[in-house]
Amino acid sequence: MTILVTGSRGRVARTLIDLLHAQGRSLRAGSSDPGASDPPGGIPAVRCVLDDPGTFRSALEGVCSVFLYAGRSADAATSFAEAAAAAGVRHIVLLSSSAVLEPGAADDLLAGHHAAVEAALRGGPVPATFLRPGDFAGNALQWARPIAATDTVRLPYPDAHTVPLHEDDLAAAAAAVLTAPERYSAPAYTLTGPQSLTFREQAELIGAARGRPVRVEPVSRAGWMAETSIPASYAEALLDHWRNHDGTPVATTATVAALTGRPARPFAAWAATHAAAFS
Repeated sequence: MTILVTGSRGRVARTLIDLLHAQGRSLRAGSSDPGASDPPGGIPAVRCVLDDPGTFRSALEGVCSVFLYAGRSADAATSFAEAAAAAGVRHIVLLSSSAVLEPGAADDLLAGHHAAVEAALRGGPVPATFLRPGDFAGNALQWARPIAATDTVRLPYPDAHTVPLHEDDLAAAAAAVLTAPERYSAPAYTLTGPQSLTFREQAELIGAARGRPVRVEPVSRAGWMAETSIPASYAEALLDHWRNHDGTPVATTATVAALTGRPARPFAAWAATHAAAFS
């Protein structure tokens, strides 16, 4: 039976497709622009847009399991689950966020849509498993241009902690849950990298990986807001999140090892792989 991977042009989904393809699984790559997809081995690319229920039926035909990006609408998730049930889908693995575990998540700008989509699927007609990663190691790529140009990154909270998760570890965990749901049957899994690191420490590791130190220059909230292209409301929410973790380590989990059989990759390994982006 076929596995549908939505958001197939994203970093996690692309890695997941490669892993499942290597296992010989029957796959379908879903995205809003299948013409821009390039899945390996002749895997069919199909149009699947969570905001367009008209794309669900053909994308889901013959599918047994789905890797689903959360989207931003609980109503869309409900419609998708109903279409999945009608198509005979037996399992949905949702890419959610550990932010849903924070107090007040339902009303939080960053976490609210994840919490709403989880709630919609939790009461839906298809069994669902929620993968809840924290911060991605790949978030550091937003520093690539200034580091490459000036050897400097300007940060409003350089000593804020995150637990950066290698996207390859998330993809491997998703592959395990998709292919062995009877073994990994918990309703949700919280995934983190192996170590809580400050942004300053992450910048140091990037510097070590590229062979040239990275300077960290503190910047005010207003200064950072003026420099970012992130919409103001989301930027403010991010700043508040970083402020709440300024100087405070974030708890880690051993979930990656439990699901994949190997420890989570350290941020240094991610930095070594992506050093060219910062050079």
